[in-house]
Amino acid sequence: MDSGGGEELGVGWFFSFKTTFGEEFEGQIITYDRPTEIVIIQEGTSKPEGRRNVRFLKSTYIKEVTSLRRGDDPLDAKGCLIDLAGLQAREDAALRQAEIEAERIGIGVTSEAQCIFDALSKTLPVRWDKTVIVVMDEVRVSSPYLPENVNGGTPAANERVKKVLELERRRLQARAP
Repeated sequence: MDSGGGEELGVGWFFSFKTTFGEEFEGQIITYDRPTEIVIIQEGTSKPEGRRNVRFLKSTYIKEVTSLRRGDDPLDAKGCLIDLAGLQAREDAALRQAEIEAERIGIGVTSEAQCIFDALSKTLPVRWDKTVIVVMDEVRVSSPYLPENVNGGTPAANERVKKVLELERRRLQARAP
């Protein structure tokens, strides 16, 4: 992307943009990704405080660009309007959540076993131990995940798991074609 005079437009410049869709807006270039031709633009030219939109725009959709002025580096920690620490915290939380969700998926188990696991997890704490469903860290349900395959734990916990297992098996049978 260049300014028309062969000069490369860089981070920090403020421009007025017209898109091929007829939109007009002003903003500061945060970065330009040359391989994808994506320009990331922070909208607005005044008021350094407050929230602003950030646009990801394919440079081929830019019809006209008018240079307004050069600004400071928008990702400089001192004047950055993007909450980089907040973004990092959100990314960390999303990664932790993805790891938690990945642990809930059985490896080498049937879809029926996964459905039973999911049903048990709605009311009881469960985890996988290879292909065995471990409920409340004491009751174990082995393949083929029938009530007679429930063992361990207190008699009350064992009965509770059997009951939920029976109900879920009936529900799965009712749904089957």
